[in-house]
Amino acid sequence: MILIDTSVWIEFFRGKEPYFSKLVGLIEASDVIAHEVVFGELLQGCKNKSEIAFVIDYWESLNKIVSNGSFIQASKLSFENKHLEKGIGIIDSILISETKQRNLKLWTLDKKILKLLQTQHIYQL
Repeated sequence: MILIDTSVWIEFFRGKEPYFSKLVGLIEASDVIAHEVVFGELLQGCKNKSEIAFVIDYWESLNKIVSNGSFIQASKLSFENKHLEKGIGIIDSILISETKQRNLKLWTLDKKILKLLQTQHIYQL
Protein backbone atom coordinates (compact mmCIF):
# COMPACT_ATOMS: atom_id res chain seq x y z
CA MET A 1 0.00 0.00 0.00
CA ILE A 2 1.05 3.54 -0.71
CA LEU A 3 0.44 6.36 1.76
CA ILE A 4 -0.05 9.63 -0.09
CA ASP A 5 1.29 12.86 1.41
CA THR A 6 -0.52 16.19 1.22
CA SER A 7 1.94 17.51 -1.38
CA VAL A 8 0.97 14.78 -3.86
CA TRP A 9 -2.77 15.15 -3.22
CA ILE A 10 -2.51 18.87 -3.95
CA GLU A 11 -0.87 18.20 -7.31
CA PHE A 12 -3.51 15.53 -8.01
CA PHE A 13 -6.44 17.84 -7.20
CA ARG A 14 -4.89 20.48 -9.47
CA GLY A 15 -4.85 17.92 -12.27
CA LYS A 16 -1.07 18.10 -12.70
CA GLU A 17 0.68 15.32 -14.54
CA PRO A 18 2.15 12.82 -13.93
CA TYR A 19 0.58 12.91 -10.45
CA PHE A 20 -3.01 12.91 -11.64
CA SER A 21 -2.94 9.91 -13.96
CA LYS A 22 -0.59 7.88 -11.73
CA LEU A 23 -2.70 8.45 -8.62
CA VAL A 24 -5.91 7.62 -10.51
CA GLY A 25 -4.35 4.28 -11.46
CA LEU A 26 -3.26 3.59 -7.90
CA ILE A 27 -6.72 4.46 -6.54
CA GLU A 28 -8.43 2.23 -9.11
CA ALA A 29 -6.09 -0.63 -8.13
CA SER A 30 -6.89 -0.04 -4.41
CA ASP A 31 -3.19 0.54 -3.73
CA VAL A 32 -3.72 3.84 -1.87
CA ILE A 33 -4.16 4.29 1.85
CA ALA A 34 -5.10 7.70 3.21
CA HIS A 35 -4.31 9.14 6.61
CA GLU A 36 -6.74 11.41 8.41
CA VAL A 37 -4.04 13.98 9.24
CA VAL A 38 -3.33 14.44 5.52
CA PHE A 39 -7.00 14.90 4.73
CA GLY A 40 -7.25 17.26 7.69
CA GLU A 41 -4.54 19.38 6.08
CA LEU A 42 -6.33 19.22 2.73
CA LEU A 43 -9.63 20.28 4.30
CA GLN A 44 -7.93 23.12 6.13
CA GLY A 45 -6.78 24.51 2.77
CA CYS A 46 -10.18 24.33 1.07
CA LYS A 47 -11.59 27.61 -0.22
CA ASN A 48 -15.30 26.79 -0.23
CA LYS A 49 -17.92 24.18 0.66
CA SER A 50 -17.71 22.61 -2.78
CA GLU A 51 -14.00 21.89 -2.32
CA ILE A 52 -14.69 20.49 1.15
CA ALA A 53 -17.34 18.13 -0.25
CA PHE A 54 -14.95 17.05 -3.02
CA VAL A 55 -12.13 16.22 -0.58
CA ILE A 56 -14.51 14.40 1.80
CA ASP A 57 -15.83 12.31 -1.10
CA TYR A 58 -12.28 11.10 -1.75
CA TRP A 59 -11.67 10.45 1.96
CA GLU A 60 -14.80 8.34 2.22
CA SER A 61 -13.87 6.22 -0.80
CA LEU A 62 -10.32 5.29 0.22
CA ASN A 63 -8.68 2.74 2.49
CA LYS A 64 -7.66 4.72 5.53
CA ILE A 65 -5.54 5.02 8.62
CA VAL A 66 -7.05 6.82 11.58
CA SER A 67 -5.04 8.25 14.45
CA ASN A 68 -5.17 5.39 16.89
CA GLY A 69 -2.22 6.40 19.03
CA SER A 70 -0.21 7.57 16.03
CA PHE A 71 0.36 11.03 17.52
CA ILE A 72 2.04 9.54 20.60
CA GLN A 73 4.10 7.04 18.59
CA ALA A 74 5.18 9.75 16.13
CA SER A 75 6.07 12.16 18.92
CA LYS A 76 8.38 9.57 20.47
CA LEU A 77 9.96 8.89 17.08
CA SER A 78 10.33 12.63 16.52
CA PHE A 79 12.07 13.07 19.87
CA GLU A 80 14.38 10.09 19.36
CA ASN A 81 15.40 11.22 15.88
CA LYS A 82 15.40 14.98 16.53
CA HIS A 83 12.85 15.67 13.80
CA LEU A 84 12.18 19.23 14.95
CA GLU A 85 15.85 20.09 14.52
CA LYS A 86 15.58 18.76 10.94
CA GLY A 87 12.49 20.85 10.13
CA ILE A 88 10.06 17.93 10.42
CA GLY A 89 6.79 18.73 12.20
CA ILE A 90 4.36 16.39 13.91
CA ILE A 91 2.23 15.69 10.80
CA ASP A 92 5.28 14.60 8.83
CA SER A 93 6.52 12.60 11.82
CA ILE A 94 3.18 10.79 11.86
CA LEU A 95 3.54 9.90 8.19
CA ILE A 96 7.10 8.68 8.71
CA SER A 97 6.08 6.64 11.75
CA GLU A 98 3.05 5.08 10.05
CA THR A 99 5.06 4.28 6.94
CA LYS A 100 7.69 2.43 8.95
CA GLN A 101 5.33 0.77 11.42
CA ARG A 102 2.94 -0.53 8.74
CA ASN A 103 5.67 -1.24 6.16
CA LEU A 104 4.10 1.11 3.61
CA LYS A 105 5.56 3.21 0.85
CA LEU A 106 5.14 6.97 1.18
CA TRP A 107 4.62 9.13 -1.88
CA THR A 108 5.73 12.64 -0.99
CA LEU A 109 7.36 15.58 -2.69
CA ASP A 110 8.90 16.77 0.59
CA LYS A 111 12.68 16.40 0.37
CA LYS A 112 13.09 16.63 4.16
CA ILE A 113 10.86 13.59 4.65
CA LEU A 114 12.57 11.66 1.85
CA LYS A 115 15.94 12.09 3.59
CA LEU A 116 14.60 10.27 6.65
CA LEU A 117 13.16 7.23 4.88
CA GLN A 118 14.89 4.17 3.52
CA THR A 119 14.40 3.31 -0.15
CA GLN A 120 11.94 0.49 0.57
CA HIS A 121 9.59 3.05 2.17
CA ILE A 122 9.66 5.59 -0.68
CA TYR A 123 7.26 5.46 -3.60
CA GLN A 124 8.89 6.73 -6.78
CA LEU A 125 7.32 7.40 -10.16
